[in-house]
Amino acid sequence: MNEPKIRTLIIEDEELARRLLRTYLNEYPELEILGECENGFEGVKSINELKPDLIFLDIQMPKITGFEMLELIDHHPEIIFTTAYDQYALKAFEYNAADYLLKPFSKDRLQGAMEKVKEKLAKMPEAHEDIVEKMNNFPREEFLDRIVVKDRHKIHIIPSDQIRYIESLDDYVLIYTNDGRYMKQKTMHYFESALDPHNFARIHRSFIVRVDQIAQLQQYEKESYIAILHDKTKLKVSKSGYKNLKEMLNF
Repeated sequence: MNEPKIRTLIIEDEELARRLLRTYLNEYPELEILGECENGFEGVKSINELKPDLIFLDIQMPKITGFEMLELIDHHPEIIFTTAYDQYALKAFEYNAADYLLKPFSKDRLQGAMEKVKEKLAKMPEAHEDIVEKMNNFPREEFLDRIVVKDRHKIHIIPSDQIRYIESLDDYVLIYTNDGRYMKQKTMHYFESALDPHNFARIHRSFIVRVDQIAQLQQYEKESYIAILHDKTKLKVSKSGYKNLKEMLNF
């Protein structure tokens, strides 16, 4: 009986890079190339529909980056990153990547990456069990300047300065902006560390708020407060949240 082929997708915005990679991959009969995507939007759609075993993923692409694309997918394949930039290597492996190929890479370097993929696929399903958790909790090297959210068939890019507040909702959060609210499968811990602490504060286990949205703090019990936003929204403030605000606002 023939071994099932490794179903593979190429996500890369440069045509020459896609063509060269496909030429290299044609030497691997164990692969089935499902298709090519020119950007992260196409990548999300193709991954969720085709459910590949492996993707070759560029990082710097138009519209959304490779990392942002990974936050939007429901199916989690093995990943080999392909990029011209070496500064993303650490972050790539925090996404449990099989390998990180720095362009231009050789056939021998690709072969080494393929061996790693085969090893990981042989350990299925254990290899994928903690991918989502790692993506939620990896340490950040810089603060988010935007958040990418998938809403049914639409993808929204939300600049962080348009966020009013974030509310915890079990394994998800609700992100509130002036244009509406958006649901994302991330933890409050993730956003607490990912958003600039000069602009955002965790005021309660259920709320992170952009500080310039607060119009006033109102005491309603001995050590309990409510933050009233400019649009009159009222958010609970815990004892530790009040302490955070005092330190940030120097009152």
